[in-house]
Amino acid sequence: MTDLDTETVKYQRKELELKALLEITQAINENKNETVLLNIFKFTCLLHLNIKALVLYVSSDSHFDSRIAHGIKHNIPDQIPIGDVEDNHKIGKLNLILPPEYSFAELDTYVPVYHKDKMLAILLLKTKDEENGIDLDFTQALTNILVVALENKRFARKQLEQERLNKEMEIASSVQRMLFPAQLPQTQKLKAKVTYFPHSTVGGDYYDLIQKSADEVFFCVADVSGKGMPAALLMSNFQAALRTLLRSTSDLKMIVEQLNFTIFENTHGEKFITFFLGYYNFKTRRLEYINAGHNPPVLCWEGEKRTELLEAGTTILGAFEELPFLEMGHRDHLKGFSIHLYTDGLTECFNRKDEEYGEARFLKFVRRNICIDPTEFHRTFFMELNEFSEGVTRKDDVTLLSLRLK
Repeated sequence: MTDLDTETVKYQRKELELKALLEITQAINENKNETVLLNIFKFTCLLHLNIKALVLYVSSDSHFDSRIAHGIKHNIPDQIPIGDVEDNHKIGKLNLILPPEYSFAELDTYVPVYHKDKMLAILLLKTKDEENGIDLDFTQALTNILVVALENKRFARKQLEQERLNKEMEIASSVQRMLFPAQLPQTQKLKAKVTYFPHSTVGGDYYDLIQKSADEVFFCVADVSGKGMPAALLMSNFQAALRTLLRSTSDLKMIVEQLNFTIFENTHGEKFITFFLGYYNFKTRRLEYINAGHNPPVLCWEGEKRTELLEAGTTILGAFEELPFLEMGHRDHLKGFSIHLYTDGLTECFNRKDEEYGEARFLKFVRRNICIDPTEFHRTFFMELNEFSEGVTRKDDVTLLSLRLK
């Protein structure tokens, strides 16, 4: 071949490479979808470059996924685990760990695509004419342009999905806030204060206070197993069921049995709720309650300056189709008293030494502050809890509901 012929071949190759580059960049600029981009890349390689067969693998979170496969007779895998790919830069050798039924034997060249130290893609190919060869630098650059475009599209999809999830979480959080009482009573007969810190945008804790009449008040606290949206949705259904039942009956046993059946029917025993439901009648001065596997609230007898835990009840709700046992607790002749209801996120706060705040510390605080106003109780308690935690992030929702009745 003369020098003129050689120059002509070089010119023709550069012209074809320019066409290939133009076609792929134009498709990217026109924001074509991934399928179109991959097809344009494939046919560009086959038409304009000296390529007969090719396979393109693009990395995902844990695998290299096959995105293009053309002209291959052997069986090749759809995915290759990232740990089974080793690229030796120094000697230019790619080592793939493959099961025996797979082979890349008919492909003679590989082109790795990197971003910093991370391998984004692997292009395996076979040339049409070995004598003319292939410009590996150009092929690598062209593949890099494609892969970066695919990565940008993947990132944009993730961003849109995250924005959609954030919007859904905001809506769920707004709905959840509507489920809680808009205002808690602050009268001579009844003063109430709640502090609620959800672990995320939506939480799995629930509290409520319902004044059914001038002399009757129901109050409760609950905690759903799990976190996030599933827990929030289950809690929303639970609240709706409880409110419906309270409109038709004051029978605590019937309410708890029906709630248990509803949860079991909805979740088939895969989720459960711990729950405490209390009822006080100002006229009869009688407190009734059922504790369904929840942290026992603390009852403070102000006149006698003593405390006790309200434990009588049953097991968690939703674990069994029928509750295996059910006991209703009650206290009579109550005049001036307080009750502190809370979820386990409160006592399971940790400090930097990985020490748990614990139930014992909470009980000691309650005993030191038996007769104080609920608002002041919460202010001083959370000062103590924050000092103990030393800024360590809470791992669960935290709810404290305090009532003082006279």
